[in-house]
Amino acid sequence: MRKPYMRIPYTDILASPTIVPKTANSISGAIAAVQEFFSASRSTVVLSGAGISVASGLADYRGSKGTYRVNKTYRPIYYGEFLQNHEARKRYWARSFLGWTTLLKAKPNAGHYAVKHLGDLGLVDSVITQNVDSFHPKAHPQLSTIELHGYLRSCVCTSCHEELPRDTFQHELARLNPAWEAFLQEILATGALDTENPDERRARGLRTNPDGDVDLPDAPYTTFRYPSCPRCLTAPPIATDGTRARVEVDSDGAWKSTSTAGILKPAVTMFGENIRAPVKVEAEHAIENAGGLLVLGTSLATYSAWRLAKRAKDRGIPIAIINLGGVRGEDTFYADLDPTQGGRQGVRAELSIGELLPALVEHMRQSSRIYTAQEEHDHSAETHGASVFKDMMS
Repeated sequence: MRKPYMRIPYTDILASPTIVPKTANSISGAIAAVQEFFSASRSTVVLSGAGISVASGLADYRGSKGTYRVNKTYRPIYYGEFLQNHEARKRYWARSFLGWTTLLKAKPNAGHYAVKHLGDLGLVDSVITQNVDSFHPKAHPQLSTIELHGYLRSCVCTSCHEELPRDTFQHELARLNPAWEAFLQEILATGALDTENPDERRARGLRTNPDGDVDLPDAPYTTFRYPSCPRCLTAPPIATDGTRARVEVDSDGAWKSTSTAGILKPAVTMFGENIRAPVKVEAEHAIENAGGLLVLGTSLATYSAWRLAKRAKDRGIPIAIINLGGVRGEDTFYADLDPTQGGRQGVRAELSIGELLPALVEHMRQSSRIYTAQEEHDHSAETHGASVFKDMMS
């Protein structure tokens, strides 16, 4: 009997949040509260989730129009299933093949660039993201980004761990599957993948899910082919029993099920797969050295993210959460705060990241210009450090 798949956590609607402080229920009130938060938070770390990328046209999991809300039958592929089942891999790569073009066209949005600007202002030291879309490193290459769950821009071999650019892999998929490539070009020409409205996409026979997954009901997934790892094909690795693994391909170069190695997977942490140890250590180190945690666009439903926020709470550093909808166990983050505090001890706002963060950045810049002008006219002032913004808010 097949082992049952693990339960996907928190797919139901989470309880509505309690706004902290109460004045953070508007853009202006939240700006004031987050400014207070930054005044008490040195070396702030951002922890982001799918909610920050929704404005880029990507689907999320648990938002108001997230996959778990509009597609109750959706179940992501599990790591063990991907490794063990050739047919499951065909299905996965066929759906990914259809969705990659849309994912590739998507760009970072105002929320990502606001994080960059907060870094430029000296308010954010680094970013930990659960997202696999690479928008953070694209938007702020100078600001350190820890990609907790990996990235879709590459594939990785499950045998030799060599990476292959996803664009190269996509070209190989198109070459091996000319009928699917023709179909992809047809649906691209109709604009079926351009609309961000899930109802419109379903009306055109498509279901789009997070991470570039396009579900086409009744599609002939069994016909789809995918390539082997080129390195393992050239030099098959040594198996755990000491024998040389077997990597076989058909006349076109498609991986054959008689192979025992050379399987390529997306360079992401799949459901049921452990986060890479160096990444886990790096994320934990960032939290241990943080003076504050700014949580953006995530319900913290996955344990890998929630435990980082819990560690921040255990350390006693301020936590600010900006997310539309509830957050896992969020009451524990604010239970012991002074009810009169204005944001220095913590903030919870339920507002659009794309509206709040750019407005916050502009407010901080304006405040800085006023502060700098006052400094220039104050000939008796002592020399202040380079971190003007930190001093201004103290």
